[in-house]
Amino acid sequence: MLKRVFVAPDPGRLRLRSATRAVLGISVAVAVCGLAGHSLAAAITGGLAALLALFTVTDTTVQKQLVTTALLPVVGFPVLALAAVLHAHPVARDVAFLAVMGAGVYARRWGPRGHSLGVFAFMTFFVTQFLHTLPGQLPELYAAVALSLLCSSAVRFGLWCYERRLPPPAVVQAPEEGRGLARTTTRQAVQATVGGAVALVIGQMLSGERWYWAVGATWWIFVNTTSRGETLVRGFRRVLGTLLGIAVGLVAVVPLDGAPVPTAVLVGVCVFGIFYTAPVSYTWMMLSVTLMAGALYGLLGVLDPALLALRALETGAGAIGAVLAVLLVLPVTTHATTDAWIQRALRCVHVCTAEAAARLSGSPGADPSPHVADLEVLLGRVRLSLAPLVHPLSPLRARKARARRVLALLDECAREVRGLASVAADPEASHDARLAAACWRVEAAVEALTTPEKARQARTAPADSADTAGAAAPGRALAHLHSLERALTELATPLRTIPASLPSLPPPPSSREPLIGA
Repeated sequence: MLKRVFVAPDPGRLRLRSATRAVLGISVAVAVCGLAGHSLAAAITGGLAALLALFTVTDTTVQKQLVTTALLPVVGFPVLALAAVLHAHPVARDVAFLAVMGAGVYARRWGPRGHSLGVFAFMTFFVTQFLHTLPGQLPELYAAVALSLLCSSAVRFGLWCYERRLPPPAVVQAPEEGRGLARTTTRQAVQATVGGAVALVIGQMLSGERWYWAVGATWWIFVNTTSRGETLVRGFRRVLGTLLGIAVGLVAVVPLDGAPVPTAVLVGVCVFGIFYTAPVSYTWMMLSVTLMAGALYGLLGVLDPALLALRALETGAGAIGAVLAVLLVLPVTTHATTDAWIQRALRCVHVCTAEAAARLSGSPGADPSPHVADLEVLLGRVRLSLAPLVHPLSPLRARKARARRVLALLDECAREVRGLASVAADPEASHDARLAAACWRVEAAVEALTTPEKARQARTAPADSADTAGAAAPGRALAHLHSLERALTELATPLRTIPASLPSLPPPPSSREPLIGA
């Protein structure tokens, strides 16, 4: 697990820069709140707002990120007021909390902005439970949130806006189909609400004071997951990360006894850990979150080992709520989502190869590079979707082996596509008919995996006479193309033999329905 975090690739040091900027932005926000005379509760609320703005706002352009950040108070302030007003009315408060939870998940259908606003709304309600906010505190909290968002935005969009010098990131939206309960976001909104209700009941049985931890655990288990299997794995990792964080907290947080300076330093380290580890390890991110929560409770003067033990129980209650919901309420199968993402990744390989072929044929406007970036994003989704099968605790050994084979071959495809794109960018490799013909063979291999009917027709087409097995051609380009063709051909076996939990391609004689859908 340590190796996965600290040896994981960090192209352009983006994780390092993001984590460092987050510490700077949140520190500035909290410091300014302190200088403005705000209370500790207001400073914590402002710091959380800054953290969420830096963590959840992931629009593809800086301009869109600015708009989303500006909209955060629009959804956050009414929810903050609602939670504070209902604080003395438990039944109405609980119903409102679950409604905000369901609406927050449902908002994902509107892409990154909907996701960001939904998370901010939920966490705004959550923090009022954390701090026992009352209506009389609202003006101060509003001011702290607004001030913190301004400070963190000044750092993100002004002082250190490294995104302006980067190409727009590749973002591939999850495919949607149908309306109502046929949409994944709608089904997940229902699941999250039901799971939150179960967690709320169990959480209040465990503690009338800290029950909201269970609801929060259910919420975060649902974030960035699509299928039943993904949610189960995320629930396991959340519980594991919380337990590890509690163990470290007993040694690192409890002895501090809320001392301001060392606790502030520890919170900064935790913020860095959250941002640095989130893209590669949910377990490590949860360890950092648990340590940070413990440090904040230390500042509030209520931290002790019993409270940490209660947090572990409440997290378990949240995981139970999430598990029951995804298993029993409108389940979204791992098969459906895995099938969709693998098919999209294969079609992206097709597009990359077609663009490379066009470039090699002399088309100056053809460029496979953007599609290579899309492929990396799609492969990330494939890995997430296959996580339940390749998890170390999965008892399905045969399926695990096949799933790992699929991942290995898709990773090999990505490597060869990257190499092919770099060769296609070389002017000396252009206008080579043998390379173009080899690209055609790769396209045919993709067709054989995605649309067998078209593949049979393609195989009847005459081969390019210039593309012979022994022909001499630019070595690197042909090596990439031959390796890519071999990997795609080998994918046919695991894809056609993986049952139930993985996509099952039909035998060649039959046609297939489109698989774009979750």
